[in-house]
Amino acid sequence: MSIYVGNLSYEVKEDDIKGVFAEYGTVKRVQLPTDRETGQARGFGFVEMGTDAEEAAAIEGLDGAEWMGRNLKVNKAKPREDRGSSGGNRGGYDGGGGRNRY
Repeated sequence: MSIYVGNLSYEVKEDDIKGVFAEYGTVKRVQLPTDRETGQARGFGFVEMGTDAEEAAAIEGLDGAEWMGRNLKVNKAKPREDRGSSGGNRGGYDGGGGRNRY
Protein backbone atom coordinates (compact mmCIF):
# COMPACT_ATOMS: atom_id res chain seq x y z
CA MET A 1 0.00 0.00 0.00
CA SER A 2 1.18 3.53 -0.56
CA ILE A 3 0.73 6.94 1.00
CA TYR A 4 -0.85 9.89 -0.79
CA VAL A 5 0.96 13.19 -0.19
CA GLY A 6 -0.94 16.28 -1.28
CA ASN A 7 -0.48 20.06 -1.26
CA LEU A 8 3.17 19.75 -2.23
CA SER A 9 5.20 22.64 -3.54
CA TYR A 10 5.64 22.46 -7.31
CA GLU A 11 9.39 22.76 -6.69
CA VAL A 12 9.64 19.55 -4.66
CA LYS A 13 11.87 16.72 -5.91
CA GLU A 14 11.84 12.98 -5.13
CA ASP A 15 14.94 13.30 -2.94
CA ASP A 16 13.21 16.00 -0.85
CA ILE A 17 10.28 13.66 -0.17
CA LYS A 18 12.60 10.73 0.59
CA GLY A 19 14.44 12.84 3.16
CA VAL A 20 11.26 13.79 5.01
CA PHE A 21 9.71 10.31 4.98
CA ALA A 22 13.01 8.59 5.87
CA GLU A 23 12.60 9.99 9.39
CA TYR A 24 9.75 7.48 9.78
CA GLY A 25 11.43 4.43 8.25
CA THR A 26 12.53 2.90 4.98
CA VAL A 27 11.28 4.64 1.85
CA LYS A 28 10.85 2.04 -0.89
CA ARG A 29 9.54 4.29 -3.66
CA VAL A 30 8.46 7.86 -4.40
CA GLN A 31 6.29 8.87 -7.35
CA LEU A 32 5.68 12.51 -8.29
CA PRO A 33 3.24 12.66 -11.22
CA THR A 34 3.88 15.42 -13.74
CA ASP A 35 1.62 17.22 -16.16
CA ARG A 36 1.76 15.54 -19.58
CA GLU A 37 1.95 18.81 -21.51
CA THR A 38 4.21 20.97 -19.33
CA GLY A 39 6.23 18.34 -17.45
CA GLN A 40 5.64 20.36 -14.26
CA ALA A 41 4.92 18.61 -10.96
CA ARG A 42 1.21 18.37 -10.19
CA GLY A 43 1.44 19.16 -6.47
CA PHE A 44 0.96 15.64 -5.13
CA GLY A 45 2.78 12.34 -4.97
CA PHE A 46 2.87 8.82 -3.59
CA VAL A 47 5.30 7.23 -1.15
CA GLU A 48 5.77 3.54 -0.35
CA MET A 49 7.26 2.72 3.03
CA GLY A 50 8.97 -0.49 4.16
CA THR A 51 6.30 -1.62 6.64
CA ASP A 52 2.72 -0.82 7.62
CA ALA A 53 3.97 0.51 10.96
CA GLU A 54 6.34 2.93 9.21
CA GLU A 55 3.53 3.98 6.91
CA ALA A 56 1.20 4.66 9.86
CA ALA A 57 3.90 6.63 11.68
CA ALA A 58 4.59 8.78 8.61
CA ILE A 59 0.89 9.51 8.09
CA GLU A 60 0.40 10.42 11.74
CA GLY A 61 3.55 12.52 11.90
CA LEU A 62 3.21 14.40 8.62
CA ASP A 63 -0.51 14.92 7.97
CA GLY A 64 -1.13 18.64 8.45
CA ALA A 65 2.57 19.39 9.02
CA GLU A 66 3.98 22.52 7.42
CA TRP A 67 6.72 21.84 4.87
CA MET A 68 8.15 24.21 2.26
CA GLY A 69 5.52 26.78 3.23
CA ARG A 70 2.55 24.42 2.75
CA ASN A 71 0.46 22.23 5.06
CA LEU A 72 0.80 18.67 3.84
CA LYS A 73 -2.17 16.36 3.29
CA VAL A 74 -0.93 12.83 4.04
CA ASN A 75 -3.11 9.70 4.11
CA LYS A 76 -3.43 6.17 2.77
CA ALA A 77 -3.65 6.21 -1.00
CA LYS A 78 -6.92 4.88 -2.37
CA PRO A 79 -6.61 2.21 -5.05
CA ARG A 80 -7.01 3.61 -8.53
CA GLU A 81 -10.04 1.37 -9.17
CA ASP A 82 -11.94 3.01 -6.29
CA ARG A 83 -11.44 6.51 -7.66
CA GLY A 84 -12.37 5.49 -11.19
CA SER A 85 -15.55 3.64 -10.20
CA SER A 86 -17.55 6.87 -9.96
CA GLY A 87 -16.65 7.54 -13.59
CA GLY A 88 -18.51 4.38 -14.53
CA ASN A 89 -21.74 6.08 -13.54
CA ARG A 90 -21.37 8.60 -16.33
CA GLY A 91 -22.67 6.06 -18.82
CA GLY A 92 -26.02 6.05 -17.01
CA TYR A 93 -26.59 9.71 -17.82
CA ASP A 94 -26.28 9.16 -21.55
CA GLY A 95 -29.27 6.85 -21.67
CA GLY A 96 -27.58 4.71 -24.29
CA GLY A 97 -28.37 6.96 -27.27
CA GLY A 98 -26.30 9.84 -26.00
CA ARG A 99 -23.06 8.30 -27.21
CA ASN A 100 -24.02 8.87 -30.84
CA ARG A 101 -23.75 12.63 -30.36
CA TYR A 102 -19.95 12.55 -30.26
